[in-house]
Amino acid sequence: MKLHELKPNAGATHRRKRVARGISAGQGKTAGRGTKGQGARQGGGPSQYFQGGNLPFFRKLPFKRGFSPLARMTYQEINLDALKELPKGAVVTPEFLAEQGLISDAKKPVAVLGRGEIKAALTLRVQKVSGGAKTKIEAAGGKVEEWQPAKKEPRG
Repeated sequence: MKLHELKPNAGATHRRKRVARGISAGQGKTAGRGTKGQGARQGGGPSQYFQGGNLPFFRKLPFKRGFSPLARMTYQEINLDALKELPKGAVVTPEFLAEQGLISDAKKPVAVLGRGEIKAALTLRVQKVSGGAKTKIEAAGGKVEEWQPAKKEPRG
């Protein structure tokens, strides 16, 4: 069998319906759109959320659900398996991780998660460390120092 011999299964493909090409084509005159009315016009037809004149579903819902917290913290996550190549005794800070290319932005907070194993004794100075990661780091002889950057005072 060669590439040019491949064909779709019988009945898997259909010829395109050529509408408005005369009466003998079977879809002449109104081209399957019926006669007159909104659906017969070009670009016509109701909008996507039209429900036959009923109150649309999205209007039945309350105006706004929940809220978006203004002070949401999004962490850059890094797993222990990414830290296993670091030298023994290294002090791991967001700046150090950014230099190594392990995170994209040193200014954003970092969370260390526990996937993987670590053998070198490292000192971690990051914003968050999961419980599993903390036990693995301390078992390898390392230290975990969680710290939060100084918060800005709210205006007002």
